[in-house]
Amino acid sequence: MIFVDSSYYIAIADTKDQWYEKALELSEYIETNTNVVSSFIISEVVTEIGRRSGGKVAYNLYNYFTDNCEIIYIDRGLLSESMGIFLRYDGTLSLADAVSIAIMDNMKISEIVSFDSDFDKVDFINRIHTLQ
Repeated sequence: MIFVDSSYYIAIADTKDQWYEKALELSEYIETNTNVVSSFIISEVVTEIGRRSGGKVAYNLYNYFTDNCEIIYIDRGLLSESMGIFLRYDGTLSLADAVSIAIMDNMKISEIVSFDSDFDKVDFINRIHTLQ
């Protein structure tokens, strides 16, 4: 089980993205694992890909998430826990990243596929961003 960040999905969906080639290299790794995402990740990806490529492409991504990923929905308790993480890092992580960290901690997931180096600040997280 791995957590997959919005940066991966945005990169794989946009061939002009700076991380597209790296995302393509990681796609087999992604496909052989159970992918966990939050509803915040879906919001970030759908919004950004909608802006870059249009609503139909974004809608297809939404369908990919609902068909292929374990989605964790944000409730009041998770949001409150995430704000604690947000404050611990003094606002240097986005709220969406803090939510991802809380989910990973709660589910005992140590790997995240992400091109966002902010996750390197978190001791228990192994950020996968390239094939070794």
